[in-house]
Amino acid sequence: MSRLLIFGLGYTAGHITAALRQRGWNVIGTTRDGRDDTLAFGDTATVTRELARATHILSSVPPAGDSDPVLAKYGQALNASSARRGYLSSTGVYGDADGAWVDESAPTTGRRAPRVAADQAWLALGARVFRLPGIYGPGRSALDRVAEGRAHRVDLPSQVFSRVHVEDIVSGVIAALDAPPGAYNLADDGPCGQNEVIAYAAHLLGQAAPPFVGLDTLSPMARSFYAENRRVANAKAKRVLGWRLRYPDYRLGLRALSAMTSPTIASTAPAPASQDQR
Repeated sequence: MSRLLIFGLGYTAGHITAALRQRGWNVIGTTRDGRDDTLAFGDTATVTRELARATHILSSVPPAGDSDPVLAKYGQALNASSARRGYLSSTGVYGDADGAWVDESAPTTGRRAPRVAADQAWLALGARVFRLPGIYGPGRSALDRVAEGRAHRVDLPSQVFSRVHVEDIVSGVIAALDAPPGAYNLADDGPCGQNEVIAYAAHLLGQAAPPFVGLDTLSPMARSFYAENRRVANAKAKRVLGWRLRYPDYRLGLRALSAMTSPTIASTAPAPASQDQR
């Protein structure tokens, strides 16, 4: 039986776990405190034993400070393991491209040095490194932010981001479990400005789009989000993995999410005018 050990059983890893268990996989994950039938990350003996038993290993743990916690604590055991390895990285490793397209051959010169270092370290271990843009899905989308009054639009019309639905991450990761190691961008086909996404979410909810705010009104973390501008290419994942997107753009993704609570939206809601028609 295929056996997957996941470091960091969070939002995306939880969706991966559910999908693989439906396929008959034995999946066990770690959390900080070992809650809900998971392993405590710091339980070295138990985690090391599971590492030795695993056929596949996936880490979704981001860097902490200047290092990768998984590699720092379990690097030796990972090196000794014959399991296939995967790592959920970020397209932030590419840094600012001034709106240009980036693929896996682009230099990793992002501002977040620990993230870049972790990305490269997992590649050196022979991992399948999944570079992910903005992730959305059930309970975590522009629909939720608009409905809760947390959404805003920023007056930066030239800003472009890529994003991906969590279900498409799941299918990409599963497709790559036994694929050649290397970096894979898992992004949808429709990069565009965040303002466009927020406006469409408000449209689906029957609300007015939230007002524009100045960049200087945002938190430092939010401002850092707008400090980078790029379009993420996904041709390698499609070509090498045979990956096919269920939600090629945010409109299809948000309509599917909104249909969970309002089935008529998915078939009747037109999209407002797009700022990026690609």
